[in-house]
Amino acid sequence: MKPQLILIAGPYRSGTGDDPALLDRNLKRLEEAAWPIFQKGHVPMIGEWVALPVLSSAGADGIADPLAEQVLYPTAHRLLQHCDAVLRLPGDSTGADLDVAIARERGIPVYTSLDEIPALEAADA
Repeated sequence: MKPQLILIAGPYRSGTGDDPALLDRNLKRLEEAAWPIFQKGHVPMIGEWVALPVLSSAGADGIADPLAEQVLYPTAHRLLQHCDAVLRLPGDSTGADLDVAIARERGIPVYTSLDEIPALEAADA
């Protein structure tokens, strides 16, 4: 088995009212899954790691900018064309639910726990 590119999907904007502290908290929660995925020999990916710099470079005035709708979900959808799996973290999230639906439609595995992600042999990593 080769290393998988695994999209970490879970709440980012949901329930935050776009409060920067709550957004940061949610991003940190998503990022907590990155190290365990990496330790298993895979490459973690979070859509916001790509979308937020794209949004900023487009001149958006923050996450509440109307341009965000043209960047956030489309970024994740484009990333899913390259991902080998999705890790769906708990919590209400329309975007993460869309990611899971797209992954299942494309036959991409969806993990709901870090324990479900297979570890690669040390020689393969």
